[in-house]
Amino acid sequence: MIAQLYTVLPEIAILVSACVVLIVDLFVPESKRHVSFWLTQVALLATIWIVVATAQLAPVHAFSGMVVDDMLSDVLRLFALVAVSLMLFYSRAYLMARGLFRGEMFVLTLFSLLGMMVMMAAANFITLYLGLELMSLSLYALVALQRDSSAPSEAAMKYFVLGALASGMLLYGISMIYGATGHLDLDRVADATLGVQGNRTLLVFGLVFVVSGIAFKLGVVPYHMWVPDVYHGAPTPVTLLIGTAPKLAAFAFTLRVLAGALKGLEFDWQGMLIVLAVLSMVLGNLVAIAQVNIKRMLAYSTIANMGFMLMGFLAADLNGYSAAMFYVVAYVLTSLASFGVMLLLSREGFEADQIDDFKGLNRRSPWWAFVMLIVMFSLAGVPPTLGFYAKFAVIEAAVNQGFVWLAVVAVLTSVVGAFYYLRVVKLMYFDDPVDTSPIVAPGDARALLSANGIALLVFGILPQYLMGLCTLAVTQSHF
Repeated sequence: MIAQLYTVLPEIAILVSACVVLIVDLFVPESKRHVSFWLTQVALLATIWIVVATAQLAPVHAFSGMVVDDMLSDVLRLFALVAVSLMLFYSRAYLMARGLFRGEMFVLTLFSLLGMMVMMAAANFITLYLGLELMSLSLYALVALQRDSSAPSEAAMKYFVLGALASGMLLYGISMIYGATGHLDLDRVADATLGVQGNRTLLVFGLVFVVSGIAFKLGVVPYHMWVPDVYHGAPTPVTLLIGTAPKLAAFAFTLRVLAGALKGLEFDWQGMLIVLAVLSMVLGNLVAIAQVNIKRMLAYSTIANMGFMLMGFLAADLNGYSAAMFYVVAYVLTSLASFGVMLLLSREGFEADQIDDFKGLNRRSPWWAFVMLIVMFSLAGVPPTLGFYAKFAVIEAAVNQGFVWLAVVAVLTSVVGAFYYLRVVKLMYFDDPVDTSPIVAPGDARALLSANGIALLVFGILPQYLMGLCTLAVTQSHF
């Protein structure tokens, strides 16, 4: 029993930490909320150490095959923990200015992270679904946390209703797969589909609903309706959280279900992903051009980028899955920096969420203008940033499997996408500033955001280390 608990030690650490922060925060006066904040950060740091200390190459199953501790789960856990920690550092001043710097924010963030980590280590459909619901319910509450504003409440309602619909579709698909195979363990479902056991028609029908549920969590077309509204309506720190760590969990879900459990239906889900990828890249990039709110622009950018990530899955081999994982990690690092700069420019009574708010940023602060320049170049796929190599990797994986026409579509939509990214750069460097107030932020947030921006450049010039880690995680994982 102790050995089994060892495999889920990071999840136990986050659960205990969330309960401790919840209780401690009850006795902390309003003026000392930083105690809860630093407790949360220490918990995240300790969990990072636990993940590194317990990491091993060989996959370990526990709890009757319900969970698996492998390199994939360990690497994704690490990036999720880092993303959540950075989100809290970047948003501290923003939360304080708006009365959101309180225990509920930290506890719900930890519970959403716990849900993500459960998804990353799941080896059974039930475990996957439990992790998904824990993450989703926490995120719904976080979006609505700013109760005195109508926009977050409206965004939370849309997110909840559409999320409940997607969860129902996913659960319906899982029930069909269970009916066709008689199993919920991903390994046994894989054996059944590869051995053509069970009713194939029922399996494919269930696959449609499962892919629909996955597509909603990724936010790809035509399941994208919630993304721009939630990104726009939610407080910026919550938007930052939704746009980063859950993408890692959704990647783990997609990999373990499609590439693992439903590998025998590869031809069927490849056709579905082609449609999702093409629609997402085209619609996401085209609609983003018309946006004047940078959060909505980044929302449509997310839709397009998730379409790119799906190209790695279309390759349906280890190189493709490694490229897809590299892409989602690169996107998370870039999104952290983009929303980080937005939070840096925000202050009490000012959101800095309009594209025009970035006018003349180079005159106000050449350094932060340069960091935002790197972010926009990375999202556009301009060398030598991390985003360029990420796009190159997934396009190469698709071309190697004969999807040349899809690679052409990807390149053309990238050219379209470059327009709205470079428009932000033009405003920062060539327009007169509309806001001349000084940029004030805690020293730790400034240092970490600077390191985040530099990392996009360093990993773009030397991508082999990050790519090697992703390749190792995929090849040594159990799916």
